[in-house]
Amino acid sequence: MDRRDFVKQSCSLCLAVGSGMLTGSLTSCAVALPVYKATISDKKIAVPVSLFLTSDFQLIQAKNLYYNIGLKKEKDGNYTALLLRCTHADNQLIPTGNGFKCTLHGSAFDNEGHVTRGPAERQLKKYSTEVLPGQIIIHLS
Repeated sequence: MDRRDFVKQSCSLCLAVGSGMLTGSLTSCAVALPVYKATISDKKIAVPVSLFLTSDFQLIQAKNLYYNIGLKKEKDGNYTALLLRCTHADNQLIPTGNGFKCTLHGSAFDNEGHVTRGPAERQLKKYSTEVLPGQIIIHLS
């Protein structure tokens, strides 16, 4: 094998191994968040309380609502529902573990919906919630 073939083969092997390692590390960074698919009825969304047995946070994906809702169980037993729409550019927000981030311009919000980094200046829209036996009601009006 001449030098040129050796270098080509070695580089190909390094790229293959490197991309495999990179893919593995990226997939290990991804955190699968629970998503509950719901329907809207009479401007309300009903979510089962049982979803919060293993997690204090749930993404709600309501049919015919463009943006997700982040529903968080508070320590006092109440629930906070935030519309995950950036108040700067109307972009879908992604949960980060300690809040929410806009991938478009980098705005960040804490778990209560307050702006922690601009360019957004307004806090997230908060929906009122009601706890009934076995379910949480998110009021969209």
